[in-house]
Amino acid sequence: MLRKVAVAAASKPHVEIRQDGDQFYIKTSTTVRTTEINFKIGESFEEETVDGRKCRSLATWENENKMYCKQTLIEGEGPKTYWTRELANDELILTFGADDVVCTRIYVRE
Repeated sequence: MLRKVAVAAASKPHVEIRQDGDQFYIKTSTTVRTTEINFKIGESFEEETVDGRKCRSLATWENENKMYCKQTLIEGEGPKTYWTRELANDELILTFGADDVVCTRIYVRE
């Protein structure tokens, strides 16, 4: 598993985002795996955490360029997790948080 994480971290993921009002489709593809989520701002939806656990998520607008999504595990216990996506100039800033650990990844539009 550690090898997969190292490969994924070193790869350049391709992110496709489609938006129709408050409805979003986000597809992230790497050499290790591809994830897809569909959701509407303000409505809960099911997704998987980065480590594969199922959770209930709720995305809200933090401001006009940034969304915040709180994740709640469906089963078991674990850290409190969230992600944010923020548009700034030609960059998409993706932040994952787990308790007090934060990871930030910056994507540049192709």
